[in-house]
Amino acid sequence: MTKVIAAALFLALQYYVYNHFASVEVHPPRASFAGFPLELGGWHCDQRQPMEARVIANLGVTDYLMCSYHNALAPAAPVGVYVGYHASQVNTAGGKENRIHPPAHCLPGSGWDIMASEDRVVDLPGLPGGPANVKRLVIAKGDQRQLVYYWYQERGRVIADDWRKFIDLFWDRARMNRTDGALVRFTVPMGRDEAQADEALRGLATALVPLLPAYVPN
Repeated sequence: MTKVIAAALFLALQYYVYNHFASVEVHPPRASFAGFPLELGGWHCDQRQPMEARVIANLGVTDYLMCSYHNALAPAAPVGVYVGYHASQVNTAGGKENRIHPPAHCLPGSGWDIMASEDRVVDLPGLPGGPANVKRLVIAKGDQRQLVYYWYQERGRVIADDWRKFIDLFWDRARMNRTDGALVRFTVPMGRDEAQADEALRGLATALVPLLPAYVPN
C-alpha cells in the first residue's frame, strides 16, 4: 500500500511540475549538424547519410548526424556515428512523442539481438563532467556482430541509464525550463578481434566528442 501511495504522489508531482513549471521551454543556441566536419584527423566520412522523412518523424529528432568514418590506420573501421538532437522532449500539442528512443528497445525491433550489455567508464576529451559511465553492447543479426557504445548527452550531463535520464529530464524541466538533449551512438563491425573494434571506436570518439558541445549544448 505504501508503494502505491508513493507512486501516486510521484505521478501527481510530475503532473504538477510539467503543467505549472517550465511552461515556456528554453532552447539554447547551437550549430546545425549540416556543418559538422567530415574530416577529423585521420578519420574521413565520404558523405552524410540521410534518413527518410517518416523515420525522422517517428524518432521525433530535431537535427542529426549520421555518418560512417574511415581511417586507413584503423583495421576495424568504418565506425558508424549517430547523434540525434532533440530540441524538446515534451509531447507536442498533437500528442506526438519527442523523447529519445532507448537503443536497447529499438535494436531488437530492427532485428538485432543484444548478446552482451554492460556499463563502461570512458574518459574522452570534451566529455561533459569528465569520465562517465556509458553503455557498451555487443549485438548480432545472423552472422553479423557489432560493437556499440552509446549514451545520452543532455544539458551538460552524460547519462547511461534510462531511469536516470527520466529523472534528470523531469528535474531540469522544472529547474531550467530545458528538456533538450541527444543520443550519441558509435557502432563498429566486430570480427574475431573485439579489442581491435574497441580501439577503432574509441579512436574516433576521441576526435569527435570534443566537438559536440557546439551542436549539443551543455
